[in-house]
Amino acid sequence: MSGTTEHTKDTARVVAGLKAAVHNPNVSSEAKENALKRLEEMGQSADPIMPAQAKATQSAAAEAHEKNVLRGYKAATSNPNVSEEAKQHAREVLEAAGIQHKLDTHSEEEHQHRVLAGYKAAIHNPNVSAAAKQHAREYLADSGVTDLD
Repeated sequence: MSGTTEHTKDTARVVAGLKAAVHNPNVSSEAKENALKRLEEMGQSADPIMPAQAKATQSAAAEAHEKNVLRGYKAATSNPNVSEEAKQHAREVLEAAGIQHKLDTHSEEEHQHRVLAGYKAAIHNPNVSAAAKQHAREYLADSGVTDLD
C-alpha cells in the first residue's frame, strides 16, 4: 500500500490567512506585498469581508444604539435643564422616528390624582419607612382623603 493521499487546501481559508497577513501589524511589508500579490492572483481583494454572524451582531448593536439615542431625546423633552429649543428639536426627532411622545398630556387634576394614588400605595408598601408612611397619611389627610384602601 502506498499511503499517499493528496492534500488540498481550502481556498477560503487560504484567502482568510492572506488577508490576515495583510492587516497584521507584526508582518513585514515584504510579506504583506507577497500576500497582496497572491490575493490578486486569486481574484480577491485585501478588504476584509464581514461574516454573516458579525453583520448580524453589528446590526443588533446599531439598533440598540438607535434605541438609546431615542431614549435620550425622549428624556430631553422633560428635562428642566434643557432649553425649549432643544426640547422642540427632540420632539421633532421623535416624531420623525414614529414615536408619538406627547408632553403635558394629562391635566392638573389627573396629576393630583396620580400623586394621591402614589401616597396611598406608599402606605401599603412594606419597603416604605414608618416616617414616610406617616408623611403620606398626613398629606392624604390634608388633601381630604379619608379612604386609605
